[in-house]
Amino acid sequence: MLVKTFQAASMAEALRMVKAELGPDAMILSTKKDTTGGIFGFFSKQVYRVTAAIDPVRSPAPPVAVPPAPYRERPERERTAKEEMENSMLAPLARELKDLREKVEALSRREEDLRREEKPVEDEKAADSQETGFSLKNIPRADLEEIKKLLLNTLAKSQEGNVRTVQWPTATDITAIQGQTGEELLPEESPLAQELIKSGVSTELIRKILDTLTTLPVEGGNQTLKSRLGETLGRLIKFAGTLKLRKNSPRIVALVGPTGVGKTTTTAKLAAMYALNRGNKVALITMDIFRVGAVEQLKTYSRIMGIPLEVASTPKELEKAVEKHSACDLIFIDTAGRSHKDKEKLDEMKNFLDNKIPIEVYLCLSATTKDRELEEILSRFRIFPISKVVFTKIDECESFGNMVNLLMKDNLQIAYFTTGQRVPEDIEVATSAKLADMILREASE
Repeated sequence: MLVKTFQAASMAEALRMVKAELGPDAMILSTKKDTTGGIFGFFSKQVYRVTAAIDPVRSPAPPVAVPPAPYRERPERERTAKEEMENSMLAPLARELKDLREKVEALSRREEDLRREEKPVEDEKAADSQETGFSLKNIPRADLEEIKKLLLNTLAKSQEGNVRTVQWPTATDITAIQGQTGEELLPEESPLAQELIKSGVSTELIRKILDTLTTLPVEGGNQTLKSRLGETLGRLIKFAGTLKLRKNSPRIVALVGPTGVGKTTTTAKLAAMYALNRGNKVALITMDIFRVGAVEQLKTYSRIMGIPLEVASTPKELEKAVEKHSACDLIFIDTAGRSHKDKEKLDEMKNFLDNKIPIEVYLCLSATTKDRELEEILSRFRIFPISKVVFTKIDECESFGNMVNLLMKDNLQIAYFTTGQRVPEDIEVATSAKLADMILREASE
């Protein structure tokens, strides 16, 4: 085991040195505040010493020579899951676009013939209309060429297997097609809708997502499906972004939520994000004096990060703790987990937070919770003035439609995603691009 001691002017700098030299898997053995230099006790400087250790990487055993296996063509049944998914998505899309292409080409040919004639024959028009399912009346040639170009481009892209970089139709294109066919394009027929359905997004919201997507301007011709979906979700869901600091007072954030969602770990991650990564002055306050080991867990984090921690068991102690650290940029408050079915305990915690201190309440929810239970938890925790939502346990989640449903239906503002147990790495600011990436990545796995 490799053991090394690092010395720096602050605990945060010492921890950064540990991570830079030994990596994120290093184990902290001890931390110590000391003084160095000076003459007869004067002009000495305060330093922090952190002793850390890591197991050395063992060199791999030499490879054993293995004779090359004879080449065999891979049987059809051994195709990967990704190939199976691509083929299952491409086949119906290619067939549908091929039919549309043939209809539009028939329209183009007929329009060219009619343009050469001074007076079109009515029975020929009726025959063409019956054959193609389109009406040629009042169709500008420019529109026909635009639709033809769109469909041919889309078909070529999808036949190449590049489903996620197709050129998206605008609202005008879709309206033109619907107007000629007299049929409404159902959301369930869209490949994107199929992925949203698999993710658990409700049918009502899928229609809203697709309607919004078709109104977005197409920039630069081709765009990825992920970028288009991300832009759409950005218009339908409120994303809070990073915390903005105040000039003359700290910004105070209290995390509430049901038991077991990871509030204490999330509190430590937020403190580390803004103290270690962004250099802000941060303090911690814990109200979780009921759960065994909760205070000690947060004390360990605060000691390693060099962040002050206060324990508040009464509203008065909470006020004193906030006042003590009024010079900080941010104060994060860890509350005790409460079952959403225990109204008495929820009311007790509400009275605890109801004071003259300007506290923002963030509701922590597990991404693994089902839709109905999420709605029930939210309705019970509405007794607090919920400012934003934090979704935890993203790494344990199999689908993400429940988050989309809750955020869109209840008009909530999302602040952060947590993606594991590591502090401070496994937390990130929630963005529409990240949410779109999670939904599409889940569908492709």
